[in-house]
Amino acid sequence: MSSIELTSSQKSILTALINLYGEQEDAVKGEAIAEEVDRNPGTIRNQMQSLKALQLVEGVPGPKGGYKPTSNAYEALDIQRMDEPADVPIFHEGEEVTGVNVDGIDLSSVHHPELCRAEIHVQGSVRDFHEGDSVTVGPTPLSKLVIDGTVDGKDDTANVLILRIDDMRAPDEPAEH
Repeated sequence: MSSIELTSSQKSILTALINLYGEQEDAVKGEAIAEEVDRNPGTIRNQMQSLKALQLVEGVPGPKGGYKPTSNAYEALDIQRMDEPADVPIFHEGEEVTGVNVDGIDLSSVHHPELCRAEIHVQGSVRDFHEGDSVTVGPTPLSKLVIDGTVDGKDDTANVLILRIDDMRAPDEPAEH
C-alpha cells in the first residue's frame, strides 16, 4: 500500500476517531470527534468525506451510526493494532489511567543531554495530561522497567507524552529519592 499523505488536520481527526473507536468499539459520532479535536461538526463531516474517499473511514448509517476507522487508517497512521496489547500501566498523578495503553517507550535525551527524557507513545488520548503532571509508566512486560517522570510536553496528534525522567528502576531496586 502506498503511503498516504495526510494533512495534520486529517491526522488529528483520524487519531481521534481511532482513539474513540478503541474506547467504545462502536461507530463514533461526528460530534464526539469534533469535541475531541476542538472543531465544529460541519468541518468534521467535510473531512470525513475526504477520509472516506481515501478509504480510511467508513460511514455507518442509522441512529447508532457514525464513523469507523478501516484497517487502512491504522496503516496510514502507522498504528499497529495489537490483538493482545501488552499491558503496560500508566499512572497519572498516582491514579492508574484506564483506556490508555503504552505502545512504546523511547528513551531519548535529545533536547538536553544532561536531562533524561522519555517519549511515551500511547494508544488512547493524552488530552488529560498537562505539563508538570507526575506520571509513572510500567512495569514493562519484559524488563519490568518502571519510569517515574514529569510531563514536559506532549504531542496530541501522535499521542506522545514527553517525560522528564525523575526515577527509573527495574524490579527489586528500591526507588531513589
